[in-house]
Amino acid sequence: MHQDHLLSTTQLSREDIETILDRAAAIDMNPDGWEAQQSGMVLGLCFFEPSTRTRMSFDAAMKRLGGRTIDMGGVDNSSISKGETLADTVRVIAGYADAIVLRHPSEGAAKLAAEFVDVPVINAGDGAGQHPTQTLLDLYTMRENGGLNEITVGIAGDLKYGRTVHSLAAALTNFDVRQHFISPESLQLPRNIRYDLHDSGAQVREHTDIEPVLPELDILYVTRIQRERFPDENEYQRVAGQYRVDTDVLLHADDNLTVMHPLPRVDEIAPEVDQTEYAAYFEQAHNGVPVRMALLDALLEGAKWTIMSQIRTKMRIRSLMRYHQKG
Repeated sequence: MHQDHLLSTTQLSREDIETILDRAAAIDMNPDGWEAQQSGMVLGLCFFEPSTRTRMSFDAAMKRLGGRTIDMGGVDNSSISKGETLADTVRVIAGYADAIVLRHPSEGAAKLAAEFVDVPVINAGDGAGQHPTQTLLDLYTMRENGGLNEITVGIAGDLKYGRTVHSLAAALTNFDVRQHFISPESLQLPRNIRYDLHDSGAQVREHTDIEPVLPELDILYVTRIQRERFPDENEYQRVAGQYRVDTDVLLHADDNLTVMHPLPRVDEIAPEVDQTEYAAYFEQAHNGVPVRMALLDALLEGAKWTIMSQIRTKMRIRSLMRYHQKG
């Protein structure tokens, strides 16, 4: 990893992605061998929105590396409720931690935070923007279930507000992947993301129904309708429940199809699918720990070198100042 922060999957080259996934695979095979890798390091968890999997898997990942976590807690119990700005909050927490994981309802919040601190910032979701660490575990799951080259991926659900979709679509352009996007017309990919995909040479097709394209798919990536992002409840009600994957729908699928979902789900995947060989979404959630361990290990190693370089620079400056003062 040649990055100071992880804010978007657009930062990541194929080499970056494969480096993280290879390290995650090594961790997955021998997790006990990494238990002191980041001993003494502290990770700050700053979640301005609710989270279960992302928050807990980052907490578990850091502790399994031998480090510790500090948690800002809920917004209502923090100085945010007193009017403190995001910039001030992260500057304070950067004084306590060696890296910060940030989730925020505003798109671009992680990029803003990274401008105010010298420790790595990891974007854990910024509104309808990006969720790059979710994408890394998604790619790891895909690789474990057949590979990342010469495959066809269908992404269904809320493509307009779904940040996991935006991150994943961009990252898949690093591989030989055909992408099919399935959504109601009102929830299609934002125009800027569609243009970026076309500019990257991605093979992209858009649909409004799952069944016709299902036989072509190696991966069906289902997302929930992001109710909390809708400016109008009536707009949400018009599309809620429009897609539901159940065993009847899967009769049209290839036997080797893998069904994924970033979770939480509402009603877009029927519980009966959980018992089939198609289901990979709980495996996907489990993969969050080794993948985030791999990412934290890479970023914190880089941070250590940066900190040591800064210390050496400051020591040289002080030595020169003392030399000139004596002269």
